Amino acid sequence: MTVLVLAHFALALCAAPLVRRAGPRAFLLLAAVPAAALAWALSQWSEVESGHAPTEEWTWIKAYDVEVAFRLDALSMVMVLLAAGIGALVLMYCAGYFAPGTRQLGPFAGNLLAFAGAMLGLVLADDLMILYLFWELTTVLSFLLIGYDSEQRASRRSALQALTVTSVGGLAMFVGFLMLGQLAGTYRISRIVETPPAPSGVLTAAVVLILCGALAKSAVWPLSLWLPNAMAAPTPVSAYLHAAAMVKAGVYLVARLAPAFADVTPWRPLLLTLGTATMLLGGWRALRLNDLKLVLAYGTVSQLGFLVVLAGAGSYDTALAAIAMILGHALFKAPLFLVTGIVDHAAGTRDLRRLSGVGRSLPWVCAVAVVAGASMAALPPLLGFVAKEAAFDALWHGSVAERWALALIVVGSALTTAYTLRFLWGAFARKPGVADTPVHRVGPAFLAAPALLAFGSLVLGPAIGELAGLFEQYAHAFPVPEHPYHLALWHGFGAALGLSALAWAGGAALFLAREPVVRLGRRLAWPKADEAFGRVVLGLERTALQVTGAVQKGSLPSYVATVLAVMLAGLVAVLATDRPWHATPAPRAWDSVWQPAVGALTCACALMCVVVQRRMKAAVLAGLTGYGTATLYVVQGAPDLALTQFGVETVSTVALVLVLRRLPVFFGDGNKVRRRLTATLLALGSSAVVACAVWLAAGARRAAPAGAAMTEETAHHGLKDVVAAILVDYRAWDTMGESAVLAVAVLGVTSLLYVHRRQGPTAAAPARLPGGVTAWSLAASRLRVPPAYRPGAPEHSWLVAGDTLAPEHRSVVFEVVARLVFHPILMLSVYLLLCAENLPGGGFVGGLVAGVALMIRYLAGGRHELAAAAPVHPGFFTGLGLALSTGIALLGLADGTVLHAWTWHGHLPLIGDWHAGTAVLFDLGVYLLVLGVVLDVVRALGAKIDQQTEYRAGLALASREQR
Repeated sequence: MTVLVLAHFALALCAAPLVRRAGPRAFLLLAAVPAAALAWALSQWSEVESGHAPTEEWTWIKAYDVEVAFRLDALSMVMVLLAAGIGALVLMYCAGYFAPGTRQLGPFAGNLLAFAGAMLGLVLADDLMILYLFWELTTVLSFLLIGYDSEQRASRRSALQALTVTSVGGLAMFVGFLMLGQLAGTYRISRIVETPPAPSGVLTAAVVLILCGALAKSAVWPLSLWLPNAMAAPTPVSAYLHAAAMVKAGVYLVARLAPAFADVTPWRPLLLTLGTATMLLGGWRALRLNDLKLVLAYGTVSQLGFLVVLAGAGSYDTALAAIAMILGHALFKAPLFLVTGIVDHAAGTRDLRRLSGVGRSLPWVCAVAVVAGASMAALPPLLGFVAKEAAFDALWHGSVAERWALALIVVGSALTTAYTLRFLWGAFARKPGVADTPVHRVGPAFLAAPALLAFGSLVLGPAIGELAGLFEQYAHAFPVPEHPYHLALWHGFGAALGLSALAWAGGAALFLAREPVVRLGRRLAWPKADEAFGRVVLGLERTALQVTGAVQKGSLPSYVATVLAVMLAGLVAVLATDRPWHATPAPRAWDSVWQPAVGALTCACALMCVVVQRRMKAAVLAGLTGYGTATLYVVQGAPDLALTQFGVETVSTVALVLVLRRLPVFFGDGNKVRRRLTATLLALGSSAVVACAVWLAAGARRAAPAGAAMTEETAHHGLKDVVAAILVDYRAWDTMGESAVLAVAVLGVTSLLYVHRRQGPTAAAPARLPGGVTAWSLAASRLRVPPAYRPGAPEHSWLVAGDTLAPEHRSVVFEVVARLVFHPILMLSVYLLLCAENLPGGGFVGGLVAGVALMIRYLAGGRHELAAAAPVHPGFFTGLGLALSTGIALLGLADGTVLHAWTWHGHLPLIGDWHAGTAVLFDLGVYLLVLGVVLDVVRALGAKIDQQTEYRAGLALASREQR
């Protein structure tokens, strides 16, 4: 089973090149995979009919009890026959439907075959999570297939509408699956159906959520609006997805879970009510439409409501009728869609008002349509008649609610007969006053697929006994009554036949009175669901704009205050409700006298941030709070954390200062006292509540800490630095993910700065002065170019700033010191990288220290000094580091670990014995990544802003030159 499902996706990937080489004939080759699935299913017929269900399973996510499990039972067998058999025929039909050179035919073919594979996986899945995975795959692929002609607005809108309705329903269903799996203790569908959980409020909620997904997928009212609009898709898509496969998924899920949950409130009332309403509304709407595909589309909606009633009724007889009707519906509705495609292909229109005499021009096409239509109207001896007789008899002998549903279904069946006659008359009859429609000949290969399907309806009616054993195998999942119903073509004269005759007569009368019925239907027309959906979407967009305008004001303090206020309210509510402090031991005030002293100074710096008026002072005080936190780490005996905090705080403070130099010196003047008081109270309240929550969380620990085991394991390998071992070995995947997030975040921010700068004056065409002089050239003439950048310079300057900065902006002492300490700091960063196994350090700290060295060079000598110190683009360091750490982590999976998959040992003169593992290379990747990030920050916030300042200086000089 797994191989068959994967084969669909594998060949789907090859569909585009196959179509490019062979044109539409490639569909014949693509049909081989679903045909093979059909042959496999038929080979399992006798085993499944005898009650055995072949299974395949293997563990996927063991921690969450998720298994890739497939199971073929009677219900799955019928659905596989539809998904694979009709899928193969539709693909063969595509070979004649599409003309050579059709645009985007390759991706369409791949999507259609992939959908067949997803549908096959859905009906075979025996795990709720796997079923949901394939469920959503069908949703996405149907979106692509419906929107095949993406240049048409109607196709795009229809695809988006189908995606929205079915995916929202799918998300609700997913929540229901999670709830059901937790209640049942397993996600295996067969086990849940065999031993369902006890009724409860949670089970009721889970069942309702699951039904939301099923009803949305099967277009049951009020979620039926997407299916008629999906007729914008090509006809093969309508025949496969919207008649035989996708829309049956919801009915299949209802039929799959009905044996376990039919008695759970509100299963039956909900399905009986919505199913009958859907059948009536869809059938009534089909009577007044003129597009043949839309007539069939609303007829499909009507029939799906009928199927939901049968599948959800939850009895032996209705289950038998449901599975027969599922097969019968596919065998008459799919060929009718395909015939519609043939008529449209041959006549150039689907408008039944313009079609006339097509039946005489295309007699074989008309014959196929009549057979399929007769099955849809439930005329004997076709399969549709057998299935509807079984449905009428089962509901007739059912409960009071089922008899009420039967009365409405008889009315719906009359509507079915009426729109069937309307379809056949509109497509093939000769109409008075309308000239015969010119058509071109249809080849037998083009007609083969609908003819085979209609022939199946004709043959399986009298031969229903050959299928009865398989159908009854599914029905045995329900309690077997004393006198169970047996599928047969003729049960004699009885209530079921009388109701069928009443439906035929009513349908014929409605068809004969079609003109008054159409006028009455237009007078009694309810608002279109499509229009209602459009109003809902428009209202949602307007509401979103209003909410966004009210909340997103562009004020960073407002955003931070909102986050803190929500956090504060949530924590206070939890603490006030649970009151967990009674079971938490009292904390120690401090471990040493240094802790309260450092803590007091840190708090004082934080409070001073609120009252200072200069931005730079606030930035420095904020940096001091970070240094105070690092000092607390030192006092507590955590040198690794202290080193990291010192490095991060240094880089953050410098970056903040570089940003603040472009802002006003003082803060704004509005409501200073009230704003500061509010900020102070909010900050103090948030910090107090967070501190309390951290204390309670630490005191509520029940399990043994994991640190002891990590310490023992680290010592066992001869290492001393537990923190470094955690970062680059035990939790290496976390470190790799955090590194990637850091790189993406910083690169995203700097990229936004670059985009803004491109839109600004630096990217605009330079201002031209008389004589061809530009602002750039004039600015450069006023700035001395360093010898290192002059062509043919005999030697390099030791201090680049001497030729690039004005004397009043220079500090020679700072420049000399920066030059002298630059290389020792780099050596220190390498030392911190290499000694991390036994001493404080690591790649992250080492990268920060190296970045600080580059920052010092920039602060001392400007952007040209930074360019001389780091001539390599920062993206090179970032990309190389990320690639190195990711590659090492992936290579480590070769022997089932993450890191330390390989180690090296050796002896070097003057150094002695050494050993290194892949963890060191992983740490080197982190080192390079952090170095690249810091360098990118310095260039974006420092060097590039300097360049912009030079440009503006050039503009000022140019302006003075002009004057």
